[in-house]
Amino acid sequence: MTLLSALCGGALSIIMAGAWCIARHPGRSGWIDVIWSLAVGLVGAVAALLPSPDTIPLRQGLVAGMVALWALRLGGHIALRTAGHGDDPRYAELRREWGERFALRLFLFLQIQAVAGWLLVVCVMLAAHRPGIVPVWSDGVGAILLLLAVIGEGVADAQLRAFRKAPDNRRRICESGLWGLSRHPNYFFEWLGWIAYALIAIGPDGHWAEGWLALIGPVFMYWLLVHVSGIPPLEAHMLRSRGDAFRAHQRHVRPFWPIPRSHPTGES
Repeated sequence: MTLLSALCGGALSIIMAGAWCIARHPGRSGWIDVIWSLAVGLVGAVAALLPSPDTIPLRQGLVAGMVALWALRLGGHIALRTAGHGDDPRYAELRREWGERFALRLFLFLQIQAVAGWLLVVCVMLAAHRPGIVPVWSDGVGAILLLLAVIGEGVADAQLRAFRKAPDNRRRICESGLWGLSRHPNYFFEWLGWIAYALIAIGPDGHWAEGWLALIGPVFMYWLLVHVSGIPPLEAHMLRSRGDAFRAHQRHVRPFWPIPRSHPTGES
């Protein structure tokens, strides 16, 4: 397992170096997240399927299918969005901020993304290689949870896409459907999907000690989305482009958890 995880880390590092070669040129930064999503899905699926002592092929196939489904949906969605726009506003801002050192700092930044992807792939591996009989209830619940997360994220993306198509909504903030419950429902469902692998890895009784390490996935993803590379830079961009309209949106819609507010209040 240790050697396999090291090989996965090396593969992700090489892939993200390739992403750097593409994204260092203006107008191409949107492809970074496409490549990262597909890379985590591909490496995760391969790692899940490789045999090791005490693994169960049925569980390996289930987990490999789960991470492949996630990667194809997310990567495909970002690719369609990128094909029409090119630069991601978050990376465009980093280009302005980093100036002449953009290429070097972007390379280091993408290698950090490779490490982040490796942590998630390890969680996938732990789920796929958990020993014990199959199926058990945690396998089924994990698969259903991942499916619900993929569907929920897809619905949120579709609602936002439909909102943006209307010319009158060009400068407005989407508050329809799931976007009226959370400012970032797609991020919430992205986080929810990683709980599925932890659930499968821990199993119905929690006796496999290594399986508890898969909790790194949802904990790390929450930190990343809510405090680092998800909500903070995106909302900074929205404040620059939407100003007071987005400030008002922040006051009555929660940033992450899709729970309606009874009245405007502060952040939570």
